[in-house]
Amino acid sequence: MLFSLTTQELMERPDLWEAVHRLRHKIFVEEMGWTDLDRPDGLEIDQFDHEEAEHHLVIRNGELAGYQRMLPTTRAHLLTDVLSDLYEGTPPSGPHVWELTRYAVAPGFRDGKRGVSTVGTELIAGFVEWGLKRNVNQVIIEFEPMWVLRALQLHFLATPLGYQRTYGNQQVVATLLSFTEHTLAVVRQRRNHFLPVLMRGYPGQLGLRQAS
Repeated sequence: MLFSLTTQELMERPDLWEAVHRLRHKIFVEEMGWTDLDRPDGLEIDQFDHEEAEHHLVIRNGELAGYQRMLPTTRAHLLTDVLSDLYEGTPPSGPHVWELTRYAVAPGFRDGKRGVSTVGTELIAGFVEWGLKRNVNQVIIEFEPMWVLRALQLHFLATPLGYQRTYGNQQVVATLLSFTEHTLAVVRQRRNHFLPVLMRGYPGQLGLRQAS
């Protein structure tokens, strides 16, 4: 199950807030080598954790299994303010275009084939569901070039916005992903899970395992 929370809603749940920022530190600082994000408290927090950000959390059996953050492109965001060398020309923007950042799957939940875990595909289904409900049909994402092919296989229209660069120990390319209801149907078929993944409200307290 995937929950979408505003920054304010996330801050109102200290267990979720800490779990999110610790997972981000684990993935992006410790694993990917983005040392500029390192903090002594082991939390990864940046200027884009603002009031308009949306945080997607996948909860499995009382644990934070996956996370991604959605940023509006109608104000400064990661591509325009930090990763500007990743695009050529003018990057797409508008109320129907959001930026997907900090996509992360916790180490204990990296099952699945071809490098895409079941938690990972739930995050993908989640942002498509979330977008279609809000008249959002495009996301900007900075990811490894191999993900461009994976996106095309899921029937996203993938348009690179510039040249690939090296960040930490990772090759990254900024890409515009366009999607429709057909994309959602393909993602659900690949997951073999056809029900919506977006849930309402808050998840239960972390650390309390749920009955299966």
